[in-house]
Amino acid sequence: MPIPDRDRSPRQRLSARRRRALRHILILLALLLPAPVLAIALGPAGVPIPEVLGVIASHIPGLDVDITWSRTVDAIVWQTRAPRIIGAILIGAILGTSGVVLQAIVRNPLAEPYVLGVSSGAATGAAVGMVIIGTTNAAGVSGLAFVGAAIATGLVLLVGGREASSLHLVLGGLAVGFGFQALTNLIVFSSGTPEASRAVMFWMLGSLGRISWNDLLVVSVAAVVLVALMMLLGPVLDALSSGDSTARSVGVEPARARAFLLILVSAAVGVAVATAGSIGFVGLVVPHIMRSFVGHSHRILVLASALASSLCLVWSDAFARIAFAPAELPLGVVTGLIGAPILVLLVRRMALNR
Repeated sequence: MPIPDRDRSPRQRLSARRRRALRHILILLALLLPAPVLAIALGPAGVPIPEVLGVIASHIPGLDVDITWSRTVDAIVWQTRAPRIIGAILIGAILGTSGVVLQAIVRNPLAEPYVLGVSSGAATGAAVGMVIIGTTNAAGVSGLAFVGAAIATGLVLLVGGREASSLHLVLGGLAVGFGFQALTNLIVFSSGTPEASRAVMFWMLGSLGRISWNDLLVVSVAAVVLVALMMLLGPVLDALSSGDSTARSVGVEPARARAFLLILVSAAVGVAVATAGSIGFVGLVVPHIMRSFVGHSHRILVLASALASSLCLVWSDAFARIAFAPAELPLGVVTGLIGAPILVLLVRRMALNR
C-alpha cells in the first residue's frame, strides 16, 4: 500500500516528484518517437508507413534498400514532408523552451516568446525583403527576418535600460512589438503587388511549407544549444522565478541574468521565426501545462516543454496540411485555434484558485 504524501519525509517527497517527472518525460519521448513517421504518412496524398520507412532508409548511406515506390512518392516523403516534420520538432523545441525561460524572466506563467516583440521584428524584416526589396529567395527573406528580430531585441533592452526589471521588459516588449506590427502592416498596405502582400501575410501567420533540408542545419544548432544551455542554467531560472531578492541571495544578478537569457532566447526565436514565420500560443500554453505534470524545477521543465511543444507542432502541422486539402492552413491559425481555448481554461482555473 503506497504511503500517503503527508506521511513522507521531505526527501521521500522529493524523490517521488522526481520519479513522477521522469515517468512523464518517458511518456513524452514514447509519443514523440513515432510521430514523425506517422505525420509524414498523412497528407492529401497518403503514403503507407512501410513506404515512408523505405524512402527514409534509402537515403541513409550504406543501407541497401529495394526500391519499390515511384519517384513521386520519394519526392513527397523526402523532399516535401520529412524536412518540415523535422523542422516542426526543432522549432517546437525552441518555442517551448523559450516560453519557459521568458516566463521565468518576467515571473509570469502566461508569458510567451513573442511577448518581447521578436516575432514582430522578424515579420517586419521579411516584409521588407518581400515587398520593398522584392526578393523571393528563402535565404534572403530568412536573413532579413533574423535581422529584424535582432533589432527588436536590441530595442527592448534599450527601452528597459541597464537595470531592466521584468515589468520594464514586458512593457518594452509590448511597445516594440506593436511598433513593428504597425510598420509591417504599413509596408503590406503600401505594396502595389497583391501577390507579395499575400505572401507576407501567409508568412506572418506561420507555415512550415518553405522549409528545406538546407534550412535545418541552423535551426537544429539553435534548438540543441538553447535546450542544452537552458537545462544547465536551470538553477538560475529557478532563482529568477522566485524573485530578485532570492536571486541575489544565491549570487545571481537579476538584471544581467535577464539580459543574457533574453539575448539567447531572442536569437533562437529569431531563427525559428525566420524559418517558419509567426507561430503563437505554443510557447505560452505548453510550459504552463507541463508544470502540472513535472513540477516547477526548470531543469526538468525545459526538457518536458521542449518535447511536448515538438509533439504539439508536429500534429498541428499535420492538421494544417489535411484539414482543407489540397489548400493548406497557416500553422499559426491552427495553434491559435487550439491554444486560445486552452488559455481561457487556464486563466479561469487560476482565477478560481485564488
